[in-house]
Order: sequence, then C-alpha cells, then structure tokens
Amino acid sequence: MNDSNRAASDGSNEAAPVTVPSHRRCATDEKHRLLLASSPEYANNRKQLQQTVMAARNNARSSNREVVTIPVVVHVVWKLPEENISIEQINSQIDVLNRDFRKKNSDVSKVPDVWKPLVSDARIEFKLTSTDPNGNPTDGITRTQSNKNSFDVNGDDVKFSVSGGIDAWPSDRYLNLWVCRQIKSGDQDGILGYAQFPGGAAETDGVVIMTNAFGTIGTVNLPNNPYNLGRTAVHEVAHYLNVYHIWGDEMPWEDECSKSDKVDDTPNQGRQNVGKPVYPHISCNNAPHGDMFMNYMDYVDDDTMYMFTKDQVARMDICLSTIRSSFLNQPVHS
Repeated sequence: MNDSNRAASDGSNEAAPVTVPSHRRCATDEKHRLLLASSPEYANNRKQLQQTVMAARNNARSSNREVVTIPVVVHVVWKLPEENISIEQINSQIDVLNRDFRKKNSDVSKVPDVWKPLVSDARIEFKLTSTDPNGNPTDGITRTQSNKNSFDVNGDDVKFSVSGGIDAWPSDRYLNLWVCRQIKSGDQDGILGYAQFPGGAAETDGVVIMTNAFGTIGTVNLPNNPYNLGRTAVHEVAHYLNVYHIWGDEMPWEDECSKSDKVDDTPNQGRQNVGKPVYPHISCNNAPHGDMFMNYMDYVDDDTMYMFTKDQVARMDICLSTIRSSFLNQPVHS
C-alpha cells in the first residue's frame, strides 16, 4: 500500500467523538455556491457545461453508449487506527457503486410501478486503479495518518498534504475519493460527504466521504446507522458526474418548488426528504404519485434510495462526453 505519514495538527491531540448524524447532509451544493462566488473560471465552466447539456440532452442515447470504467484512487485519511479502513471495506464500496450505477441492486424492485419504466442503467463502472501516476504498481489506495479531528469543506482541507490530508492524483486519469473521520463546514459538523461538480480546479476534483458512511462493513457497523449500505458515495459520485439534488436545492429563504434539478423525468418536489418516507409523499402539487424520494439524489436513508432516472443518466452521458471525456477509452489501470 502507498503509506504517507504526513501528520498535521488542528490544535488538539485528543480524538473528538464522531457520531453519525440523524439526517443525511451533503455539502456539494454549499461547495458549489462557494466556488461560483469565488472562482470566475468555475462559474464560466459551469455555465458552458449547462448550455451543452441543454443543447445535447435530447440527443443523449445512454443505452447505446459502451460501458465506461472509471479508475479510482481511494485516499484513506485517518487518526484512530480503526479509521485506517481495510481493503475489504473499500472493495465493499466499489461493489455498491458498480451495482447501483449498473441497475443491478436488488432493491430496485421496490420502485413504484409508475416509475419503473424510468429506472436507468448508467453504464458506468468503477475499479481501483492498479497503476499510480508514475506508472508504478498500486492497490489504488493511499493511507495518510493525520492529527486532525475533522476536515473543513470550505478549505477542502482533506485534499492537501499541507492541511493534514493528501494531495489528489491527476483528476483527468482518476476519480479521487477521499475518506476521512469527520467533515464539517465552519462550526457545523455532521456532513456525510460532498463532491466537486465538474468544472472546478483539478487539485480539488473528486469526492469526500465520512468514514462511518463508506462501504458496507467495518466502520459503518454502528448501532442505528442508516448510512451503512454505501449509498452516500453513490449520491456524491452522481454529483461528480453533474447530477443535482432532486428537489433543486432551494435555500431556506427561497420558495419551495421554485427550483429544478434540470431533468424532466423527476417530479417537482419541495425540500429534501429524510429518513424513510412512505409512498406517496405529496409536495408541490405533484399528486397522485408525489415525490420520487427513492431516488439516489434525495436525502433519505440508504435503504430507501435505489434508482436513477433516464434523464439523470443522460446528464452523466453528456458529462462523460465533454468535461470528463478523458475517461473514455482510457485503460483502467492508468
């Protein structure tokens, strides 16, 4: 394994207790808004990509595209020994990504009949890379011991060695997936994960997941943990591939039902759903079927989300054919 012993302190040698939040919280949109305000290049890239999506989505034919395999490097950043998660736990997460993105998850049968025709195979697979950026053999995992109790979304701390994390591998060749003990935003913690939408800086491109929500064994085996099926990474990797939250990311001061997830085959809904809603759950005058809360892009528990739609997959297709086209026809080991 690729070991890094770079350690950094956040002012405390004590390991702060890490608890699993009662409701899902993703910081992708928060990071998106921050980048829009601070990076003109990111804002311009996002605008151009959305124009491309709007122009191309009617021509997207995901069913005709070859399966794309994305090489993955998992950066394990740990403080306590149990957070230095096993390769078996990492493989369990890769397995979930491959089942869910290929519509091979057994719980897809729970999708209400009205939406079963919309369920789509994204034709995307993931594999731990076998070659590092210098061409050397690797197991696709880096391990970094850090003295930090938590990592801040705003500074992307986990993505840099100088702030107690580990630097990204080239983002045009790998999906960088960081796993760390706790993620916070300012003084608020309890974030399960976040992704950088396509269009941002290469050195911060990728996905970050809390250790207690990564994979299906090991550190996720906590009492009453609703995030033990690996679906946090499914949700965040979809963001990485340019898919939005299903409710459209209205802010608390904005009117419910006022935003869109920019796809046509998901019902308009109000705020995010959490926990285990009962079908049908009505909002935004979307009766009789209500919210598609079982979509991977809502905030429900892991055992309550189990589908992508055709139009969501079309957004992934366009992302892969444009801003993330370096993954097409690329050897998996590279």
